[in-house]
Amino acid sequence: MNILGISSGHDSSAAIIVDGDIIAAASEERFTRIKNDSSFPLNAIDYCLRQSGLSSEDLDSIALPDVRLPKEFGIFFDLSKHENDRSGSIALIKRRLKNELKKYLGIRDMQPGDLPIYQPQYKLSNKCAFHLCEHHLAHAASAYYTSGNHAGDSMIVTMDGLGGVVSSAIWKASGTNIVPIRKYGREGSLGWFYGNATEGLGWRHGSDEWKVMGLAPYGVEQPGLFDGFHPEYVDGELIRPHDYGRIGRWNDHGAVHWHTNDAIKLAELASTISRENYAAEVQRVVEEQSMALIIPWLKKLNVVDISCAGGSFLNIKLNQKIWNSGLVDRQWIYPDAGDAGLAVGAALHNYFLAHPQSEIRKINHLYWGPEHSDQEIAAALTERGLVYEQVGNPAESVARHLAENHAIGWFQGRMEAGPRALGARSILMSPLHAENKDRINAKVKYRESFRPFCPSILKEAASEYLINYRDEPFMITSFDGTPDARKRIPAVVHVDGTVRPQLVAEGTNQRYYDVIKAFGALTGEYAVMNTSFNVKGEPVVCSPRDAIRCFFDTGLDVLSIGSFIVKKPTI
Repeated sequence: MNILGISSGHDSSAAIIVDGDIIAAASEERFTRIKNDSSFPLNAIDYCLRQSGLSSEDLDSIALPDVRLPKEFGIFFDLSKHENDRSGSIALIKRRLKNELKKYLGIRDMQPGDLPIYQPQYKLSNKCAFHLCEHHLAHAASAYYTSGNHAGDSMIVTMDGLGGVVSSAIWKASGTNIVPIRKYGREGSLGWFYGNATEGLGWRHGSDEWKVMGLAPYGVEQPGLFDGFHPEYVDGELIRPHDYGRIGRWNDHGAVHWHTNDAIKLAELASTISRENYAAEVQRVVEEQSMALIIPWLKKLNVVDISCAGGSFLNIKLNQKIWNSGLVDRQWIYPDAGDAGLAVGAALHNYFLAHPQSEIRKINHLYWGPEHSDQEIAAALTERGLVYEQVGNPAESVARHLAENHAIGWFQGRMEAGPRALGARSILMSPLHAENKDRINAKVKYRESFRPFCPSILKEAASEYLINYRDEPFMITSFDGTPDARKRIPAVVHVDGTVRPQLVAEGTNQRYYDVIKAFGALTGEYAVMNTSFNVKGEPVVCSPRDAIRCFFDTGLDVLSIGSFIVKKPTI
């Protein structure tokens, strides 16, 4: 069964699943270079079809995280063989009235016949069906159907700002069956509170929430500061809804910005205390209220197995708090937890609905994006007149540069899906020197000095650096560092003593594993500093051209790209 998943909206994306296996997945932003691109993901769709070796006419199904077919599908897909009659709906009546007015004025919205010749419609076969899967069910599917087989019943939690009319939901899963237990609307949205609080600090709602999360450990909690700005939960129930009022939506060159009037009041509040204390209290509120929602349902459903997805679960400190509760034996967070993961979720839901007896396999990597051959990379370097060296063992060469405290751009293999760099499109540096955090923030990423970095650690060495940890290959949860961790790898231990690791197993990304192992052989520490290969405000690099541009526009010293090494003149 060939399924194309498409998510069009905030963080638009596409994915291809063939017989239950995720073959390709990518966000539109990686191709357009527009952070959080919300436009129809034509580039991502084209990539997924190419990578899978399929044409649109080979598709058995197109899966969408929506309850209706968006109008764009009638433009970009040839639906002449498909029933697309939505007559009788209020939305259709309004649209027809609007179109009549535009017709009178001599204009009209884009129609199928209006597409330019260089953008032909995707043709579909008679067998291709459309699978509609509501937003939060797609999140639930992305989490549960990537988590591996479960011995018994499991609970799924989905949380974000708002998806459709739902902000949070509790689900029970057994076998391959997912059943909704409780859903909460926007009046119960903790994600909207976090976004509003982010805007209150002058940062972007729906994009910069992790700045608040990174700043929070520097401050002191201020209980009561945000009373009246967020919903409240007790024993898993919403006891005090919050009216967020009108929600403003601004599409800025393909990226969506949100705004509510609460943000204005929160900005005034932020001006009365330190930004650090403000952030600390935001984080405390969200952790407290999320736990008041989630933990009681674990007990009510009598489960110790939890899977999670939705943008709220990109909050690594919340994920750690759930793990440290001691009430879960198994915790899984889908690593592409935000809306970019909806394409995979909708497609997986489609597959398991059609094949309920199939095995739920646990993913061990996210390398589902484009890759480039050494021939393509050499051509890109040569065309720009760059001096480069081809090396037989890039891992050993890069390990030596890391030991010499050089900052490395690392471009290898297939690009990661999701927001985290996992050793395919990464910036690497030695974690042995505390000042390297400030160096990368200031001279490479061009971002705030408080922002922390993560270590990639060999899985077999994890106990040397982490306390009460579980297998974590995706940097989606923080753990407390060991007493010696701050002394040994200070650049990747946050101010509160926590570490957000990627545990790298042999055989998953062998070239990256070999870098860390070689660095350990030279220094005694089997960990490297790892952050995404980009600068603040830009998507992670996707192509050799992106990597070369970022390398020469930043304070990076060395670029390891395929089998080639490029050095700045000073190295």
